[in-house]
Amino acid sequence: MDFILGLGLALPIVTSTGVSVTTGVAQGVSEQHKQNADAANTTRMLKFHIDIRVDPSQQARKGARELHNGIVTVHDDKLWVEAKSPDTGWPVNEKHHPFTGFYIAYPDDNRPVTRGLVSTISVDPPMLNWIYADKDTLEMKYSNKSGSIEHHVGSFDWTSEDNDSSVTFDEWEGFTAVEEKPGQWALYFDMDDNGLKMHHKGRNTMEVSLVRRVITGQEVNKWGLKEQGNIGFKSTREI
Repeated sequence: MDFILGLGLALPIVTSTGVSVTTGVAQGVSEQHKQNADAANTTRMLKFHIDIRVDPSQQARKGARELHNGIVTVHDDKLWVEAKSPDTGWPVNEKHHPFTGFYIAYPDDNRPVTRGLVSTISVDPPMLNWIYADKDTLEMKYSNKSGSIEHHVGSFDWTSEDNDSSVTFDEWEGFTAVEEKPGQWALYFDMDDNGLKMHHKGRNTMEVSLVRRVITGQEVNKWGLKEQGNIGFKSTREI
């Protein structure tokens, strides 16, 4: 099936970004060059899962053992940290879809050029959604363009060009796992760098790193993405 749903854009894509007159032509050209470079940068189009790493200094804390070497999954409109099978590298709970995505410019003329992050959320149909931090709760969630556009959609990046580099958001690693129920950890972003002071609600929290694990071949196809090129599709629609 060659349809990608929910992004509100066709891929691959290079869109112009609205730049106010007062911003100046130079900035507009610079932003367009950045977007063009990203579109041409095949390393940013590499598909990857996200594994979890807990810093050694934190591994004596409650919950660290179950989080370390976990995997990020997408279900119930949010991103979660779950146990990973050492044999397959996929979630132990086979009903849960692992994050399987890549970087791409977010299509919004009212923002400066913003590098977004997308993931498949299902295999059949092979549906892509945008990853974002909820502006009110700071939960990491996913949605189509209309559901994500009012929230924090990036800019996403990574710490280095290595295959096992970590995901960054707004130029730093502020990701925190919150134990919403016993043994159920949801992913948040500590936007204010204060330990989620107004958002953890007394629940157990753990700072985590999101490690990119580049995937290829059969594993890519298994999770709704094609290995070569970008996605390959005939049309998109907003859902």
